[in-house]
Amino acid sequence: MADENKPTGPDLAKGVALTDIADGGMLVGHVGGDEVLLARRGNELFAVGAHCSHYHGPLAEGLMVGDTVRCPWHHACFSLLTGEPLHPPALSPIDCWSVEQQDGKVFVKEKREAKPAPRAKPAGAPPGRIVIVGGGAAGFAAAEMLRRQDYKGSIVMLSNDDAAPVDRPNLSKDYLAGNAPQEWMPLRGDDYYKDNGIELRLKADVAAIHPQAKEVSLGDGGKVPYDRLLLATGAEPVRLQLPGAGLPHVHTLRSLADSTAIIERAKTAKRAVVIGASFIGLEVAASLRARQIEVHVVAPEKRPMERILGPAMGDLVRALHEEHGVIFHLEDSPVAIEAKQVKLKSGGTLEADLVVMGVGVRPRLTLAEKAGLTIDKGLIVNARLETSAPGIFAAGDIARWPDPHSGQPIRVEHWVVAERQGQTAALNMLGHGEAFDAVPFFWSQHYDMPINYAGHAEAWDEIAVEGDIAAKDCLVRYKQRGRTLAVASIYRDVASLQAEVAMERERA
Repeated sequence: MADENKPTGPDLAKGVALTDIADGGMLVGHVGGDEVLLARRGNELFAVGAHCSHYHGPLAEGLMVGDTVRCPWHHACFSLLTGEPLHPPALSPIDCWSVEQQDGKVFVKEKREAKPAPRAKPAGAPPGRIVIVGGGAAGFAAAEMLRRQDYKGSIVMLSNDDAAPVDRPNLSKDYLAGNAPQEWMPLRGDDYYKDNGIELRLKADVAAIHPQAKEVSLGDGGKVPYDRLLLATGAEPVRLQLPGAGLPHVHTLRSLADSTAIIERAKTAKRAVVIGASFIGLEVAASLRARQIEVHVVAPEKRPMERILGPAMGDLVRALHEEHGVIFHLEDSPVAIEAKQVKLKSGGTLEADLVVMGVGVRPRLTLAEKAGLTIDKGLIVNARLETSAPGIFAAGDIARWPDPHSGQPIRVEHWVVAERQGQTAALNMLGHGEAFDAVPFFWSQHYDMPINYAGHAEAWDEIAVEGDIAAKDCLVRYKQRGRTLAVASIYRDVASLQAEVAMERERA
């Protein structure tokens, strides 16, 4: 029997012929016990770790763009020169090795330290203290980027959560399904904050922001001064105002505590009702089916996720869930929840000892509103993610920014977008003046079927399909007046990356 842990491919320390690697090509081999990706661009050769530092995706199956490589799974991007993670969701670098050429062969030599490429020093003195309100994707990514840029000032993170920043996308996926232990969930261990001088205050209730005084007041009467402030308050799940909505077996899902509470209830539950056919709702349905719980989904729309993915993709998602035993009650809605059942508008009744509401979220804008910041379908920011108050920035679910790809101000609720905005806001709080121009991206997992979505299309006049949706092998383009605004894909990873790159290079 073959050793599954044995490195694959050629021994790159012993060398491979240069002609074995096409220009723009990638080759996986090994050096000692490490799998190494060897990439070529013209006469330049790069050797880096073969796997993404996010979920261990195979980088050789991704896309090389210039001197970067992009992960096929969740579109993380790494520098081939330094190993630095340039685009989340990856936040950790990959290893790098030295490369030498001799007599028509390429040799991968010693491992070298991965260091971020230095940026031009911004004008002016750096701020002495940066305060981040929020402990989610945007807030954590901002703090991490500040220290990555060798910022020496004070960083205070104020989070109203009782847990340090966690991998939120997993809360409705593997963690809820029982396939990921709780120790996998924190984005970093507790020592990270201490070692990097990040003052993380959990269960911190921020009562108000005072732009003139440049301070934040807390619910306990305390005050925290700042030189720059990042608002990354995120969103909160909508809880329908129904009779019985407050019963103990009725849950929403946003935090680690929420997911853990659902898991605890699921240990004894036999029948669950998921209210809402959103991505979160259907991921919850799939996770509960993995626990052998009978699942009913109640939603007002004709097809799940049709508004985002279109009718054919919506039909596929529904069929997939039905194959796994989920029972849909579409074009219907709940009117009351009781201890053991949910009553429907249609007159039907569903037995349920677990109810999960997945009907969307609303941005947490109260602090911004009270502070007098400009609000319009979100917290308005400029291209640098700065609000109407100088020195106050915003990132993540609350921010509505001028999107150069659609030519419109947009606000989206994607984990990867929040992380990327947090990083850009961090750079701009240091004075770099960078515009946020990333193409929005998210992914969803339904049983064995991943869906990747790049771009932003609130409306379209054409859907162009490459491949076969029913066969779960497709790239779907959402177009307006002939221009691709977004793409959704199933098992078309390279095509999805190529479409994302094309959208990055295009402006409205």
